[in-house]
Amino acid sequence: MNRRYPRATPWRVLLVACSVAIGLTGCGSDAAPEAPSPTHDEPSQDSASPGHVRGKDGSAHGAHEGHGETPDRVELDADQRAALDLQIGTARAGSAEAVVTAPATLRFDADRVARVGPRLRAKVRTVEADLGDTVAAGDVLAVLDSVELGQAKAAYLTAAARYRTRAAAYERDRRLAQDQIVSESALAESRADYRQARAERRAARAELKLYGMDDAAIDAIVDDSDAPLSRLALTAPRAGRIARRDLVAGETVGPDETPIHVVDNSRMWLMIEAAEQALPRVAVGQTVRFGVRPLPGETFTGRIDWIAPELDRESRSVRIRAVVDNPNDRLKAGMFATARIETGQANDSASANALVPIDALQQIGKRAGVFVPGEHAGAFVFTPVTTGAESGGAVEITQGLSPGDALVTAGAFDLKAALTAGGRSAAHSH
Repeated sequence: MNRRYPRATPWRVLLVACSVAIGLTGCGSDAAPEAPSPTHDEPSQDSASPGHVRGKDGSAHGAHEGHGETPDRVELDADQRAALDLQIGTARAGSAEAVVTAPATLRFDADRVARVGPRLRAKVRTVEADLGDTVAAGDVLAVLDSVELGQAKAAYLTAAARYRTRAAAYERDRRLAQDQIVSESALAESRADYRQARAERRAARAELKLYGMDDAAIDAIVDDSDAPLSRLALTAPRAGRIARRDLVAGETVGPDETPIHVVDNSRMWLMIEAAEQALPRVAVGQTVRFGVRPLPGETFTGRIDWIAPELDRESRSVRIRAVVDNPNDRLKAGMFATARIETGQANDSASANALVPIDALQQIGKRAGVFVPGEHAGAFVFTPVTTGAESGGAVEITQGLSPGDALVTAGAFDLKAALTAGGRSAAHSH
């Protein structure tokens, strides 16, 4: 099977390869006197300095051995490791054929987005929250003035005053009627006036609620306050961050506008466009792993919670939604992603193979293999493997690596470059 292997950043590989080569070729320098050759009775040195490479038998490759042979081990010191972006992971159990790969896009969870705007025409006085601010439910986002709201509040104050007057008069007439001081007809008239005033007050409160005011805000309206009746506060209906702010002081906004968006992006949606051939294999509840372009080498996880009941007429694809946790705010709405849906067809089998990223697989000579961590920090060993099926950026390992084994999942090409460069220098240094 022909495979494409990733390339490394040239300057990083050159830096480490030069360091390895310098460590190996130092004994051939003309600046140092030639050391006496060891006798057969003297034991040879078995240790290798950082940057040296070893064969798979553990012996160091020096001047009189290793010609034409590629070493299987590389040791990097702290500076060399820092120059390479290496990531260590574990091989998962699975099957490449059980993975569905599809393009996807990140979006805000629509259930966690609040679009805030006035319910009547108003002019902006001040804006209290800016882009990126974290707000709690009930926090004031902007202060506005509305002539229509002022009129509605004034009507409510009038209705409330009339209600109090009619309620007191009716209560007085009811007591007097018990003492037969007020006639039944006068009591009936007083009762009718009271009920009418109560209905007018209730209607005035309902109108203010339509404008977004709650019971506490309505009860706080008083006619002896210095605050203008036209004053309107836009408040956050939920906790989150300000993701949009399209208003400035002095601007007039209407009831059809929502200039402020409050978003809780701790959980997001991954919208996947899968080929229709994948429909028999995907289901709600399956795990989705994906990566995004701005964060190469990182993998995120979600879970499918919805599959569209129809196909797109033009692309013949089906929309799939996965819910993704985003506690560290690393993911942004609009990011493009490559999603890998794990259908689970092979995960229940005890004979499932190891599944590794295709970038972890490297070709050295005629051998395909992966790098596994050595017994101490900075040591990496090239381990030959036998590969199986490949799909969705992952490849099966049928021999040489087991599920759960540690390996270099990112930066393997850099190790290969340093390893082969160091091997050539060791072979020809003398």
